[in-house]
Amino acid sequence: MLRKNQMIDLDITAASADGNGIGRYTDAENLAGLVVFVPYTAVGDRIRCRITKMEKTYAFGRVEELLTPSADRVANTGCAVFGKCGGCAWRHVSYETELSYKQAHVVDCMKRIGKLDTPVSAIVGAPAEDAYRNKAQFPVGAGESGPTVGFYAPRSHRIVPCRDCALQPPVFAEILRIVEAWMQAAGVSAYDEQMHRGLVRHIYIRRAEQTGEIMVCLVCTSGKIPEAQRLVEELRKIEGMTSIQVNLNREKTNVILGKNSFVLWGKDAITDILCGLKFRLSPLSFYQVNRTQAERLYGLAAEMAGLTGRETLLDLYCGTGTIGLSMANRVQTLIGVEIVEAAIADAHRNAKENGIQNARFLCGDAAEAAEKLESEGVQPDVVVVDPPRKGCDEQLLRTVARMSPDRLVYISCNPATLARDLARLKEYGYVPAEIVPVDMFPRTAHCETVALLSREKADDYVRISVHTNDLKASQEQ
Repeated sequence: MLRKNQMIDLDITAASADGNGIGRYTDAENLAGLVVFVPYTAVGDRIRCRITKMEKTYAFGRVEELLTPSADRVANTGCAVFGKCGGCAWRHVSYETELSYKQAHVVDCMKRIGKLDTPVSAIVGAPAEDAYRNKAQFPVGAGESGPTVGFYAPRSHRIVPCRDCALQPPVFAEILRIVEAWMQAAGVSAYDEQMHRGLVRHIYIRRAEQTGEIMVCLVCTSGKIPEAQRLVEELRKIEGMTSIQVNLNREKTNVILGKNSFVLWGKDAITDILCGLKFRLSPLSFYQVNRTQAERLYGLAAEMAGLTGRETLLDLYCGTGTIGLSMANRVQTLIGVEIVEAAIADAHRNAKENGIQNARFLCGDAAEAAEKLESEGVQPDVVVVDPPRKGCDEQLLRTVARMSPDRLVYISCNPATLARDLARLKEYGYVPAEIVPVDMFPRTAHCETVALLSREKADDYVRISVHTNDLKASQEQ
C-alpha cells in the first residue's frame, strides 16, 4: 500500500485544472492505477516522487528528481520564486503547451460534466505572457531586518519575498522599493496578523494601461501615517503617479481591503480606456487585470450577441458595467444587474462619463432582479451572464429561460460550473452554439470561457468570426 513519504517513480500523463501534473501509480493493490497529483510537472515527465499526502482514492506528491524531462519543458522559467509564491502554475512549460492544457481542460469539462457534443473552439491566447497585470496586492510582514513584501506561499500566510513579479509591469517593483525604504526610514511597522498589531497590511497598486495613470494604496490599520509627506514626495517621482491613498482595514480578517479610503495626494481614482470607453478606477472598483485580453473577450461576447441596435440587452452580474457598457452603442436598451452597491454606483458613473443614456442599472441579487424584470414584462432579446466561480443558481437559469431571449452569452471563469450550467440550460431549450476558451491569465491555472446559446437550433446565428474578422454565415440549410 502506498504510504506518506514513500518514494516512487512516476510517469506524468496528464495535467489538472489547478496546475498539477497527473500520474498513475500501479502495484498489486492498485491495478487500475492510483492517481497522484504532482505540482510543477509536465506531461511527458518521468520523475522520482515523494508522496506528501494520501487520500482514499488519490495522493499528492512532490518532485525529488527529474529522471526524464518532458519535451515541453523550458530551460528558464523567468522567475526566481516560481514554485514558492503560489501564483504561477505553468512557467516551466512553453506557452503553447500551457494553452493546450487549458484547452484540454475546457473540452474535458464540456464532455464529462456537461455531456455536451458542441465543439470547443481553439483557445484565444494572449499576446503577452508577462507584464500583463494592471493590479497587484502585496502582503506586508515583519522580517528579520525590516518589512517583508511579496506573495503568500501556497496554502499558507507565509510571505515569500518578491518585488519583481514577471506578471506585473516593472514600475511596480520600483514602487515597492520606495515604500519599503520609507517604512525602514520612518520606523513604520508591518502588520502582524497573529497579534493583530502593526500599521501596514498590504501595498495595493493599480496602473491604467492606456492612460499610464498609477494608483498606490496602502492598506493600514490606522489613518495616522508617519512621515506621509516623505512617502508622497518619493512616489510622485514615478512617471504616471496620479493617486496615493490609504485604505483603512482594522478588522481581524483575510479580506484585503476595508470599506473606506482617503487620499494622501492626487486624485481619488485613476482612469483607463477599455473598448473605447473611459472607466474610473477607485481602490474598490472591479476591473479585469488583463485589459488587452478583456477587450478581446468582450469583443467576442459582443459578436456572439449578434447586436443590430434594436435589442434590449440584460447584463447579469454586471459589476461596474464594463461588459454591458461596451455593447451599449449597439443596443436600444441596456439593463445591468449587480448585488454590490459600490459597483452599481461605479456603473452609473461610468455610463454618465461616457455619455451613455440608454443604460439602466439595478442593485440586487441576479436571480431576484431577473424575476422582478420578468414580472414587469421586460423581454430581453439578449442576456449576458458573467457569474462568480460557483456559476448561476437554478432559479436564475429558469427565470432567464422563461424570459425567452433569442441569445444567451455566458462568460465564465470556471469551466466546470459552466459545463454544469450549459447542461441545465439545454434542458430549458437553450442549445450551446459556440464555446471559446480565452486565456486571460497566462502562466496561471485559470482560464475564462465564453459560450453562445441559442433558443433555436445551435447553428442559427450570424456573427463576425473573432479569428478571421470576416463576416461568416453560420446558418446551415
